[in-house]
Amino acid sequence: MRALDVLGPGGPYRSRRQETLGDFAGNQLATLSLAPSLYVTRAMKALRRAPALPYEARIEAFARAGRAFATETIAGLTPQEYQHTVSTVTGMPITVVRQATDEIAQGAERIRDSIENARPAGAVDSWRDPRARDGAPVWTRRGEVFAVHAAGNHPAVHQGWFDALALGYRVAVRPSRREPFTPYRLITALREAGFGDEGVVLLPTGHDVAGDLLRHGDLGMVYGGAGVVARYAGDRRVLPQGPGRSKVLITAETDWEPLVDTLVESISGGGGVGCVNATGVLVEGDPAPVAAALAERLAALPSLPATDERAVLPVQPLGLARRWDAHLRQRAAGTKAWLGGDGIIDDIGDGAAVLRPAVHQLDSPFAEQLGMEMGFPCAWVAPWDREAGVRPLRDTLVLTAATTDADLIDELVAEPTIANVYVGDHPTPWMAHGLPHDGYLAEFLMRTKTIRR
Repeated sequence: MRALDVLGPGGPYRSRRQETLGDFAGNQLATLSLAPSLYVTRAMKALRRAPALPYEARIEAFARAGRAFATETIAGLTPQEYQHTVSTVTGMPITVVRQATDEIAQGAERIRDSIENARPAGAVDSWRDPRARDGAPVWTRRGEVFAVHAAGNHPAVHQGWFDALALGYRVAVRPSRREPFTPYRLITALREAGFGDEGVVLLPTGHDVAGDLLRHGDLGMVYGGAGVVARYAGDRRVLPQGPGRSKVLITAETDWEPLVDTLVESISGGGGVGCVNATGVLVEGDPAPVAAALAERLAALPSLPATDERAVLPVQPLGLARRWDAHLRQRAAGTKAWLGGDGIIDDIGDGAAVLRPAVHQLDSPFAEQLGMEMGFPCAWVAPWDREAGVRPLRDTLVLTAATTDADLIDELVAEPTIANVYVGDHPTPWMAHGLPHDGYLAEFLMRTKTIRR
């Protein structure tokens, strides 16, 4: 078995407390060291004492690390071996892991775009800039150490903390114990590329120690569900990253039939496990034809092992799949099931099951199910009208608005709780490097202060 050590400021550390990681058939593949509280405390203090690399050195190190992550053997694993391991352990389709590998590499190589796009146009990077002689805003960090409680639903989620490291923060990542392979590989590549052992660390912990990272960091970011968001909502030091609740709106003047491919991609792209996958589809008029078309298309997706090149749906241990199925049946009570009403489990043997898509029709745009997310492609299709307005569309990470109503678009763009608006025939998972995901992380990490010299 491979050993995933703590990657601390003094180098790799193998703790006494370890967790075994395996596939759904029970085959053991790796051991993950869990850092004790005292180790985490000392590691965070060491990060605070460590100097940041100069800006250009950070950008160059990111580019080197990105290329290595996607193309080189790191910690004994080739890119292909790493991708196969992640797919085997998580049940994520191998093609999704492969695409995420490329996205992470490109994000690292293009990190300058994200940093420069986020910086206020009038701000300078240093008090040494000649423009500060007569007074200028200088863009500066709000702290020195950034702590991350990372998610494990998708490898590309780790791009979420890139900006902090590029801006000069020293970064501590607590990986998901479900999928620590991506951050282990990525942080190893970053350390070898120039950030060193004290620039970025990997601190796997149990739940009893997890809070230590946030307590000893200046700022932090936490991924989780609605409960996590509520817990940290009042903490100005912590940025919670909760459910996406991404949606598609189709207004009456728009022909929905040419949009079916986009709807299917929005719901099921990348296995349907991301925060950018659409879970709500709102239709001005009768939603039934849209729900029927979606059910027909999604029902045709194949059930295959995650490592099959044709796999497009997530695979989970049979016991967990049954819990998802029971949860869906409970929450979908009273709705019209177009797909998945008689179960979403497809047992493929070896203790694993494919989670099949589900499509349910709601009676109201205010139905509580519209805000629900599942760990597989699941769409809630609801009617919408102008009287309902923007209210059912709030708290949305990505909204695809298939409409030509400029006044409505104005309202959607102005709504503070809608993070991104794609007008027209664009799938919700679409993203581009250098553009904000849920705002720029730098909006949270940085501030401007006037300097005159």
